[in-house]
Amino acid sequence: MDATATRKLLGLLGLGARGRLAVVGVEQVRDAAKKGRLALAVVAPDASRHSLDKVLPLLHAKKVMVIQGPGATALGHAVGRESTAAVGVVDWKLARGIRAIVDPAPERTREAGDEAPQRRQD
Repeated sequence: MDATATRKLLGLLGLGARGRLAVVGVEQVRDAAKKGRLALAVVAPDASRHSLDKVLPLLHAKKVMVIQGPGATALGHAVGRESTAAVGVVDWKLARGIRAIVDPAPERTREAGDEAPQRRQD
């Protein structure tokens, strides 16, 4: 991910955290995933192995998309913490915006509930 995409990602995560559209920290990400509320997770690649071992297996089991973000310090600063290992996005529209930044190629398939209304052409 280039510097511009990283800056946009961190900006959206910060907005999400302030707007309560995201949860911060391994335990809160785990709780949201268990409840089925998590749309997307961003994890810091330099987080401790213990933290990653607590959250990654659950995210994969729940089929939550995981994005490898910037370091724990940068990720934490974006959401108002000193550092954090994981940030979970609970808003589907915010998650779609983040996915568009990370993978700018148009999505080939739509997720359930993401379908655009079709207009009839008469």
